[in-house]
Formats: sequence, structure tokens, C-alpha cells
Amino acid sequence: MANSKRAAHGSGTIRKKTVTRNGQDYTYWEARITTGYDAGTGRQKQRSVTGKTQKEVREKLQALAVEVNSGTYRDPCRMTLGEWLDIWVENYLGACKPRTKQIYESDIRVHIKPALGAVRMENLMPHTVQTFYNALASDKADKPGLSAKTIKNIHGVLHQALKQAVLNGYIRTNPSDACTLPRGQKAEIKPLDEDDVAAFIRVVQGHPFEDLFLTTLFLGLREGEALGLTWDCVDLDNGVITVNKQLQLHQEKGLAAYELVPTKNSRSRTLVASPTVVARLRHRKAEQTQQRLMAGCAWEDSNLVFTDALGHHLTKPTVYRHYKKAVAAIGRPDARYHDLRHSYAVAAISSGIDIKTVQGNLGHATAAFTLDVYGHVTDRMKRESADKMEDFIRRVSGD
Repeated sequence: MANSKRAAHGSGTIRKKTVTRNGQDYTYWEARITTGYDAGTGRQKQRSVTGKTQKEVREKLQALAVEVNSGTYRDPCRMTLGEWLDIWVENYLGACKPRTKQIYESDIRVHIKPALGAVRMENLMPHTVQTFYNALASDKADKPGLSAKTIKNIHGVLHQALKQAVLNGYIRTNPSDACTLPRGQKAEIKPLDEDDVAAFIRVVQGHPFEDLFLTTLFLGLREGEALGLTWDCVDLDNGVITVNKQLQLHQEKGLAAYELVPTKNSRSRTLVASPTVVARLRHRKAEQTQQRLMAGCAWEDSNLVFTDALGHHLTKPTVYRHYKKAVAAIGRPDARYHDLRHSYAVAAISSGIDIKTVQGNLGHATAAFTLDVYGHVTDRMKRESADKMEDFIRRVSGD
């Protein structure tokens, strides 16, 4: 049943209502306001608001009236978040790299949609999103919670999608703006030290991937950048290497294929290679020429520097297996392929190369980021410089 009670003076169309559900009475307050007229029928378009108290509903009604009278009112979006995410992926990720789009789609399918996909956009509140993030971080009986970095990445996807929804006028504000993300601990890097590097060089001597491993190590390349290096970007006469792309695995509709895409930050960079690296690349070129002659018509002219015996690109799993065998042989089975890049950075900074040059060689966006990642190296150098200065002071003072 439904009852109405005359509203207090000045409260407009606010009514007190009582409904019976499952034999129990529920009382609440409701108000309606005309927000406009349908262009086709000319009928009034009304919006209702409800609340537990008359005061709460009156405040909502007054806020709506201000929006309607100022022309800023928009009808609530009836789409669910899941429906909007489908539209966003289909229409707004055209500028993304294939791999990036694939990661976004995975985060949406695995994490966001199961938890929030059925929620209407108009009902998506900051506390709803915050509860979602908290649940991702919580340990469960069958699996541990996600890392802070993973949750931050998922937040990045959701935030971008909701930001576009705001620009489109579907929602007024981005509910993920007000959320707090879990703080993660910065992962400790474990580069190869000087003894490890010397042992690694000995172990890979004569290995089919020797040139690849040492070029990666002494130029600080990312794995995809090394595997995607092409001969047109290698100037052996001047020892100049241009890094402008990477080899990346792309999966779509169940099909997987490697393709060349722009670098991580879509910026190219120019490196001046040491004579040792130039020698390795000359060796690689001569070796590849021999392989081409032996392969004959089976050779694939990919223009890649690092290939198999038929000119095909190398795959990351293949490189990974050979690399792990090599580092296990020197007592560093924990070393990741990316640690070759870290090893270059640490060696470069320790050798006295200025941080701005190291930043440029690594392709980092800022020197501050480089310092943040390798700050422990510069801290150690500062301590060593203080010790050296103390030795100098003692010598000149006769102590």
C-alpha cells in the first residue's frame, strides 16, 4: 500500500510514502521535479529523488532545481559500467599499442567487469570503487591479494575509462579520483656485479646468443628493443645505434604473432656504442651473412640484427631459456633478463658517467626517475667520495 502526507510548507512536491514489502512497512520521503520536455511528445521529463528524511530530500531537490534552472542538468546515465567499458575499448583505444590494448582488455575482463560491470554509471560512487580496490588487495583462502603495482595498473585502466565518460557527459565527476591506492614497496633490483659480469662473459663465449646477450648488457637495452633492432638502425662505421622500436608479442582473437612496435615511451634514442659492442655487431653481421648463404631461398629477409639460422625473429621464451642456463652457471639463477639492463645502469653510474647521459641511454623520461631507480648506487658513490676526501685531508694535514 502507499500513503501520502501533506508536505511541510515550502517543500514543493515532497511526499512521505509508505510501502509494504514482504509484510513489512517501509517509510521514506520522495520528491519529483520537472527537468525538461521530450522533444518528440512534448511530455514532461521528471526526475524523482528519495531519502530517509524530509530534509535530505529537500536538499536534493534544491540542488536539482539549481542545475535545471542554470541549464547544467543532465539526465542520469542508464548505461552500466560494463556496457561503457565495451564502448570505450572499441572506440577510444585506437592510439594504444596492440600489447597495451591487450593488457587493458585483460584487466577489464578479469578484474573490473566481474566486480563492477553490472553497476549503473549513475550509481558508481567513490566508496564503491574503493571497496573494489580493497577487495583486490585482500588475501583470500584460495589466492593472495594482488600487488600494489597491479592494483595501480587496474586503477589506471578504470580511471581512463571514467575520465572519458566525464568528457562525454555521461557522469559529472570521476568516482575513482577520490580513491586511495595501496602503497607498494619498491622492488629491489639485483644487477650483476663486476665479478658476475666477468663470469657471464666467459660462460656465453661461443654461445649462439653471445652477441645478443653482450649487446643488451653493454647498451642497457630492454629485451624487446634488442630483439627488434634492425640493421638500418646500426651505423657500424660511426658506432651509433638508433633505438626506435621493439619486438612485441601481440595476441588477438586467439592468434599470437610478434610484431615491431614503437618503444615503451614511443621515443627514439641514439646510443654511441663502445668499440667492444661495435665488434660484437660486426661479428653478428658476418655470422648472419654466412647463415643467409647456407639457408638459400629459405632465408627470411627480416632486416633484424638478431635472428635464428633462417633469418626469423627470436622469441622471448627461447632467449629466456638460454639466458637462465647461463646465469645459473655463474651462480645467479635469480637474475632476470631485465637485470642485464640494470647491470648496465649500475656499471655506468659507478664508472662516473653523469646521470643525464645514463638517463638518455636508458630511455627514461626524466633523470629524476633514473635517480629514483638507482639512488642506492649514487648514495654509495657519495659515501665513497667522502672516504676519498677524508684520505686526502689526512694526507695534506700530515695525520
